[in-house]
Amino acid sequence: MTTLEPVPLSQRRLDWLLIAFFVINLLFVSYLIDIEQIIIPDPWHFSYPLWPPRPVVDLIHWWGQHFDPLLMARPVFFKVTIWLDDLLYGPFYLVAIYAYAKGREWIRLPSIIYAVAMIEGVVIILSEEAFGVYRSPQLGLVIAANASWIIFPLVILFRMGLREHPFSRPAALSKPALTGEGVRG
Repeated sequence: MTTLEPVPLSQRRLDWLLIAFFVINLLFVSYLIDIEQIIIPDPWHFSYPLWPPRPVVDLIHWWGQHFDPLLMARPVFFKVTIWLDDLLYGPFYLVAIYAYAKGREWIRLPSIIYAVAMIEGVVIILSEEAFGVYRSPQLGLVIAANASWIIFPLVILFRMGLREHPFSRPAALSKPALTGEGVRG
């Protein structure tokens, strides 16, 4: 049996990038941008809420009006993806930040589940953007804006899926200490 030792976060550069992705999603995407679509069900007729701030609401609506008609239409399937983001993915990001920073291997399976679910949801959304009723007039830009939710989950799948112990490595065999016995001077 191989003894494992933890790999310090300082030696896991890819994990720094994944942690940054989780932080951005937690602080900005889930509870600043996506929550607007729950709080304001009809972006054409609404009063500004306390949260998110007015400039964020205006920016989201500007983006939707110019590039992303799906965001403004908010059909049921799209609202479901937003609810999933706020109820499931947001808490996952919080837990993942801790687990990746501390090298907790129990996050491996939840990370794989998250990555598969995220890719599936984004592919469905981008399919609507490309071929559906709410086609984007700027499809390339919308794909580019959503690419990180395909790329990072793919990275997570490879990072967590290829190794049973993603935060560990085989321990180096320790050399016996010299005690002075048998040493002649």
